[in-house]
Amino acid sequence: MATYTLPELPYDYAALEPVINPQIIELHHDKHHAAYVKGANDTLEQLEEARDKEAWGAINGLQKNLAFHLSGHILHSIYWHNMTGDGGGEPLAADGVGDLADAIAESFGSYAGFKSQLTKAAATTQGSGWGVLAYEPVSGGLIVEQVYDHQGNVGQGSVPILVFDAWEHAFYLQYKNQKVDFIEAMWRVVNWQDVAKRYAAARERADVLLLAP
Repeated sequence: MATYTLPELPYDYAALEPVINPQIIELHHDKHHAAYVKGANDTLEQLEEARDKEAWGAINGLQKNLAFHLSGHILHSIYWHNMTGDGGGEPLAADGVGDLADAIAESFGSYAGFKSQLTKAAATTQGSGWGVLAYEPVSGGLIVEQVYDHQGNVGQGSVPILVFDAWEHAFYLQYKNQKVDFIEAMWRVVNWQDVAKRYAAARERADVLLLAP
């Protein structure tokens, strides 16, 4: 039995129009995300075979593949729920996300400063990658991370709570090579309720995530 499975979308393919068209959502979820799930499961099988045979010649490649596909699966699983057709705007206490809004202001000085940093981090990622807002358990604050591919350049122990996919397959059919236009448009579909729930859960699990300062 496969360890990882492709989650269903929390909305239909057209739910995020006009920011993301249905064709992109269908291809992105049903093809690209599915490929990361298959890649993670296939790599686990290959690692099991390597253990059985004590054949470790390909260990470096297998470990890299596992990180790549597993991180791709996890980040995409967050990505779908981070978006909603009724989203966007600024997180506000009046909408029940005051703790998140306060944390953003404390960690980045202002919402505008945070938005600018995450936009630039996502839009300028070299090659393929992500812009990520993460909870960092050592400081107890929020940080922006620039993720190369799916798994590089991140702080150990940080927990992603808002992710912007900057791979070309996330936008090219609609935005062509204008990655920055896609990232700017993404702010119109951010599901702050989902982000706030992830922030609260990460704070509650901080002692489990990091047992020593």
